[in-house]
Amino acid sequence: MTSTPYTVADVMSSRVIAVTPSTGFKDIAAAMKRWKVTALPVIEGEGRVVGVVSEADLLPKEEFHEHGPGLVEQMRRLGDTAKAGSTRAEELMTAPAVTIRPDATLPRAARLMADRHVKRLPVVDADGTLQGMVSRADLLKVFLRTDEELTAEIRHEVVERLFPLSRKTVRVTVSQGIATLTGEVRDRDVTPMAEHFTRSVEGIVDVRCRLQASREHQPDVIPLPPC
Repeated sequence: MTSTPYTVADVMSSRVIAVTPSTGFKDIAAAMKRWKVTALPVIEGEGRVVGVVSEADLLPKEEFHEHGPGLVEQMRRLGDTAKAGSTRAEELMTAPAVTIRPDATLPRAARLMADRHVKRLPVVDADGTLQGMVSRADLLKVFLRTDEELTAEIRHEVVERLFPLSRKTVRVTVSQGIATLTGEVRDRDVTPMAEHFTRSVEGIVDVRCRLQASREHQPDVIPLPPC
């Protein structure tokens, strides 16, 4: 009903800082500080993503810097204790990398981040070649759309399509991302659909549907001419 949903390609960062498997620990840390990122994709060849190295992968070296882990802790945290003694990206990185395609929807990216407990995802094409990076902050960019832009989309994509005959009696206002629909419509049965499709507009925070049916309950559709 509404316009094409935003995809990862619409919000991702195309300029990506990456490292290779042979990049050293200090160079990784320096790159994270310089570019203000918490994770870096690890690529080889012509840009194929083979892993991701994050701050969490570097922290064990600091954690066990003064006191090495005991035997019990070594057994319990084999991955972390191994990384504490690692010096290169290929030893530190998490592999295989959790990646996403450019055409994935934003809800899908958000669910993947939540399920895999990551803050950033390398964006790759069908061959696994790096195309960009998408972060939690990137996914929130849709909420920066202006109220005026959201109002126009709701009116065009929802009101005019669902209520072709009574669209002039429907008022749409958006304030701070909260959409309010008021007015009278001919078909009360379509009201839940109006709320649903308004809520699906990218950037909408909440919906207050206050549409009322006119006294004459008639379908708000344009009948097709007889064959």
